[in-house]
Amino acid sequence: MPYEQFDLTGKSVLVTGGNSGIGLGMAEAVAEAGADVCIWGRNKERNETSLEKLQQYGVKALALECDVSNQDQVNDCFSQTIDFLGKVDACFANAGTAWLGTPFHKMSLEEWHAIFGVNMDGVFFTLKPTLAHMLDQGIAGSIVITSSLSAKYGMPTGEHYAATKAGVLSIVRAMAVEYARHGIRANAILPGWVDTNMTAPLFENDKFKKNIMPRIPQRRWGEPKDFGPIAVYLCSDASSYHSGDALTIDGGYSCF
Repeated sequence: MPYEQFDLTGKSVLVTGGNSGIGLGMAEAVAEAGADVCIWGRNKERNETSLEKLQQYGVKALALECDVSNQDQVNDCFSQTIDFLGKVDACFANAGTAWLGTPFHKMSLEEWHAIFGVNMDGVFFTLKPTLAHMLDQGIAGSIVITSSLSAKYGMPTGEHYAATKAGVLSIVRAMAVEYARHGIRANAILPGWVDTNMTAPLFENDKFKKNIMPRIPQRRWGEPKDFGPIAVYLCSDASSYHSGDALTIDGGYSCF
């Protein structure tokens, strides 16, 4: 008999950036555990493909086109999400972008703002209506933000990306304290090197693979499905006393 607290039947989950990579890995897992799911993504074709996968689990599922750096789009999509799901018990602010390769002293303001627009503004735009909804409905919900190991380790030519991923850790800690009295939890996930569309160019670089793979004790790249179990846990009643944390999932990379 499955552990009852991991049963997500009756819960509704929102995953931004949920049409591929880590986001889809989390969305599939919570759907398999019984939760109704809405994913947001900018790519219409990926949205449609991912929606078909989610619908196979027999739950209510919706995919919406959304650029999280656009507050009007976010507010509209959140309204559509509530209309479809009825409520949001857990929100994964997972949508993110990276623009690496430019030395910091040559970085343009456009590059800087592009990363902050998605990785920081997008988190703010997404979680503001989510928290207002949870408070209004009396939902003891779960907020999860996807950070990165770059929040703790130096990332050359990625200072803007690292700054956003460190920033969300402070947001999580503050939210965990501010909303605890309402039963709302906030945690962050710090992925290691995961094989996704965003990291594909790096993983095709032989020099990169030669330098990084020996530092991963498990000797493999992470996969989107590796983030499914933690997503189920953080949505479930099993994590009701777990808040303000940053959970690292990196195959042992950061401790080797």
